[in-house]
Amino acid sequence: MLSFWKLHKIPILLGLGSILFYAVFAYDLERSDFPKLLSLFAALFFLHYKLIQFEKWNPRFLLFFGVAFRLVLLVAEPNLSQDYYRFIWDGELIKNGINPYIHLPKELILQENLPIANAQELLEGMGNLSARHFSNYPPINQLIFTLSTFLGGGTIMGAIISMRMIIILADVGILYFGRKLLQHLNLSTHTIFWYFLNPLVIIELTGNLHFEGTMLFFFVWAMYLLAKQKWTWAAPVYAISILVKLVPLLFLPILLKYLGLKKSVLFYLAVGICCVLLLLPFYSSVFVNNYSETVGLWFSNFEFNAGIYNGIKQIAVHCFDAKPWELVKVYGSWIARLTVIGALLVAFIGKNQNIHIVCTSMLWVLAGYYLLSTTVHPWYIVFLVLLSVFTKYRFAMVWSMLVVLSYFAYSNPEYEENLWLLAIEYIVVFGYMIYELMGKRGKKLHFFKK
Repeated sequence: MLSFWKLHKIPILLGLGSILFYAVFAYDLERSDFPKLLSLFAALFFLHYKLIQFEKWNPRFLLFFGVAFRLVLLVAEPNLSQDYYRFIWDGELIKNGINPYIHLPKELILQENLPIANAQELLEGMGNLSARHFSNYPPINQLIFTLSTFLGGGTIMGAIISMRMIIILADVGILYFGRKLLQHLNLSTHTIFWYFLNPLVIIELTGNLHFEGTMLFFFVWAMYLLAKQKWTWAAPVYAISILVKLVPLLFLPILLKYLGLKKSVLFYLAVGICCVLLLLPFYSSVFVNNYSETVGLWFSNFEFNAGIYNGIKQIAVHCFDAKPWELVKVYGSWIARLTVIGALLVAFIGKNQNIHIVCTSMLWVLAGYYLLSTTVHPWYIVFLVLLSVFTKYRFAMVWSMLVVLSYFAYSNPEYEENLWLLAIEYIVVFGYMIYELMGKRGKKLHFFKK
């Protein structure tokens, strides 16, 4: 024991320091206190970098502290997001046989004897915006919410702990399949810890109960199966990933050249059938309309931490007297189309014959979408962080550190963003991208044909 301490004294102290900072973050931070939030994020990013630097060839050591960091947050209420109130609400609805896709919270609350535990507290917690819209969370996500409310015993904290344990297990699963995929690609397996120990991943997923990690568990599992040429097993796993979060839908065309035409058609068919079967329990005559309308709001109504869009908006408003509320609707609808076109172009022009190049293509398609998008919540970047592990590009790591600047908006009652801070975020991200593409690391775009 003494010899272990002598060999690992500094990394142990770094890990214990990180535990202290995570505890402060979870139990002694208001999201309106931006200077404190920023300081904690910066400290945690520095410590996780040094921890991996010291112990990158010691996966058990890094696994231990990665799990420990998450367990510190186990009984804390999320302090950067209120989405979990809606998660629990939807879970309670399904537990009581009510379809969250066809009933609005603001209408249900008016019913007498509504069989929802803590209904009024959940409604107030989720906020008016969520309460007046149908649920936009896919079916597998809904099943996780329902399981969490069962395990939670009718209490909000019980449901929080249950969801948190599911998210922690998903991250451990990502570590397992991520290492196996890296081994298959002949890449250094320690790079998966740039995901597993990333403070943004820990705080936004385990801390604030966003289910990107659960989606990514099924996604990386499916990608490993595809790498091993087991596409028939990969199809249902990939379908589950889609039905936790919809993002993996965007990548289906990119698999065309890797699988070949015949296998691709069969794979797409299998994924489609699995998705339909998993959707059936929630289907009703108004389901498609309600769900598509709610999801469409994200493309046409909301703005947060936008990059290129903010620049376009400033020019349009000040030079052409455009109306912001009209611009976001037109811009959002076009970005959805351009993203699909971009994915198809990469699928047909790119040379996606192996999983390494496929992951690189996915990384750039998703990064392009987020750079153009009107809404980029910090936890969205987590997908980029994982994809980057399987490529030579590291701009997503830089973005995961800088995206915290967007939380300045919560430091004032009007939720007004600071465009100077957003400019710093995106200038640095763009700058690092250019360095990687044009500098020593990126002399050629490996996912495009010469």
